[in-house]
Amino acid sequence: MDSAVTLARPGSSSKRAENARKEAFLEGRLDGTVGTLAGIARHMRPKAPMETVDHAAVTLERGIVGDFRGAMKGKPYRRQVTLMERGDWEAATAEVGHVIPWEERRSNLLIDGFDLPQVRGIRVRIGDDVVLEITRETDPCERMEVLADGLRAALLPDWRGGACAMVITGGTIAVGDEIRIER
Repeated sequence: MDSAVTLARPGSSSKRAENARKEAFLEGRLDGTVGTLAGIARHMRPKAPMETVDHAAVTLERGIVGDFRGAMKGKPYRRQVTLMERGDWEAATAEVGHVIPWEERRSNLLIDGFDLPQVRGIRVRIGDDVVLEITRETDPCERMEVLADGLRAALLPDWRGGACAMVITGGTIAVGDEIRIER
């Protein structure tokens, strides 16, 4: 076999592309920009009402303690915690002509003054201890149409529906905590 020929492993080019996107994102975002945790919500079971709280424990095993979704899959579940930007929610609800409380989106964390990363693998720190890794976009579900006609579509562009994350380091979070990119 010709020694100049190298065989690529399946998926290696997509992994390289993902790493390149991650590095490009980090280069532009490690400027110390911080936002604020503006809200915390959880629900004990599917379709249960959302409960807003001022603080919450976050664990590797359970995500936000008291939220059914965090422990739903057992081992590293990539949708343990969901985050949403306040500005995106307000823009989407304004687009459909309604004022709807943020917790109706059914996200766990409401973030203010911070542009959530739209790149898988980026980590964010909330408060002193908690580190989350962005795993994917949160796709808006059909329940959004029950809240307002057109809301699901209004949440589709530019990750307006939020981001899913898995817990890397647990701890306690509270409304008012800072959120920032973790290198």
